Order: sequence, then structure tokens, then C-alpha cells
Amino acid sequence: MAFVDIDGIRTRYEVSGSGPPLLLFSPGGFNAVVEQWSGLGVYAKVKPLEWLSQHFRCIAFDRRECGQSGGRVERVTFQHFVTQAAGLLDHLHIERAHIMGGCMGCSPVTAFAVAHPERVGAMVLWWPTGGPKYRISSHMRFADHLGFVQREGLQAVVDLVQRDGKPFNADPRGGPWAAVIKADPEFAARYSAMDVERYKIIVDGMLRTMFDRDTAAGAEPEDMMQLDIPALIVPGADAFHGTSAARYLQECLPKSDYWDVGVDGQTREAAEARVVGFLKAHNW
Repeated sequence: MAFVDIDGIRTRYEVSGSGPPLLLFSPGGFNAVVEQWSGLGVYAKVKPLEWLSQHFRCIAFDRRECGQSGGRVERVTFQHFVTQAAGLLDHLHIERAHIMGGCMGCSPVTAFAVAHPERVGAMVLWWPTGGPKYRISSHMRFADHLGFVQREGLQAVVDLVQRDGKPFNADPRGGPWAAVIKADPEFAARYSAMDVERYKIIVDGMLRTMFDRDTAAGAEPEDMMQLDIPALIVPGADAFHGTSAARYLQECLPKSDYWDVGVDGQTREAAEARVVGFLKAHNW
């Protein structure tokens, strides 16, 4: 485990294995931490870091506002996640890497590819989030948080998080900065002193920017259509990872390789062969 300051925000990261670099955007929504690659849902079954690190230099990190990374109250967009990832590659003196995202981590992958196509070898999009049910649930989560802030105030948010310690995913009342409030008392003090009306505008803008469609977010379709980057798409099939979102990315990305297999067929052995084979075919 290591830490680096990127754009004024502390980033926790881990490097394992050797070979061509592979930057991993963690799954888990607003709890996108390194541990999710081995402990969350399908990733607990497939254990991708165990076999990816046998072939690649894997760089996993806690996304800003998650886990042991820091954060800043601002209208966060997927471009902020791109800035964090690019800064981490710069810190490690890596000019080009494969990139892989799981769950909501697929959105910054496509955003990164659009912003820095020259730095991407190939990309893997595993269970991209999206679909109308995901959009509706995301809006409800933000509404629950803003309603709590309106009724109780920002100090109540701090008290709740410091007492229960749950991330935004687990208790919407704690909001998008719950992990930073929990880890950093100085941040918590600044947070509780913010003007409530100004804060609500920031959060509302964050919601409108990040969850503005009923499919995969992150990059605009016209921008993705210009990419010359191979992309392997592994579809999910539930309320948060709509298969429609995976098919949308297949349509938008000119060099997409859609793994047309159901969730039950996405076993550890099959996934290792499919993902490693795809990435090795596009090493530079």
C-alpha cells in the first residue's frame, strides 16, 4: 500500500505483478476501493487481481472520495476521476497502459480513453453500470442524502458517518463524501461548516452530470465513436448493470469485442482466458 498526492487529493494505491502496466478502476460505486476486486459480488467469484498480476503490472487504487483516498467538496465529474488516474500514471512514470474498469469504474475508463487515447493500449469494461433502474436508484440515493441535509443539516451528516462509518452506497444519508468524513477529522470540520444552500447546489450538479442517461455514462457517444482503441466488453445482467448498457458500449466503440456469454458462463477460468488473451493480443 502506498499514497501519493494528486491534484491536492491523497490517493491510496497498490502495485502487484510485473509486465505491461494495467491500470484498474475499482468497482463498487461510491465505495470503489482496491479490496472490491476480490471481495465484491462477481469479482469475489472471479478474483481478477490474482491472475491478472501473473501477466501484468497491476495498478489498483481507491478512487477519490472512497476508502483511504481523500476528496474535496466540488461538483465531481468523471473527468475528475480521469485526472486522478492520469496523475497516478505520471507518478509511476508510465506513459501508456491497458485500462480496466469494473461496475461504475467502466465510466472513467471510457472517459480516460477519450481524454488520453495515446496513453491507452486496450481497455476492458467489466459489467458496466447503466440502465433505467440504475439511473432511478442513483437519483433516489442522492435525493435521500439531500433530504437528510435539508432536515438535519451538515453536522448531522458528520455525526452519522462518524458514528456508523458507512459509505454512501450503504447509507445514502451520509452522502458522496462519507468516506472522507470518516477518515479525516479536519475535512469533517470544514464540511460541517459549509453553507447548506451552496452545498446542495454542488451535490445536485454532481448528480445531474454523472447520472444523466439510462445507459452507460462516462463519455459522449460521438467521442467514443472516434476511438481507435480495442475494448473488451463483459456484460452484466441485473438492475445496476443493465445488459443494455454493455450493448450500448459495443455500438459506440468501433473496436469493441463483446463477450457474448451469460453471467453463469463468466467463470474464473473462462474469464482469465478471455481477458488475458485479449490484453496480450494488444500489447505494444
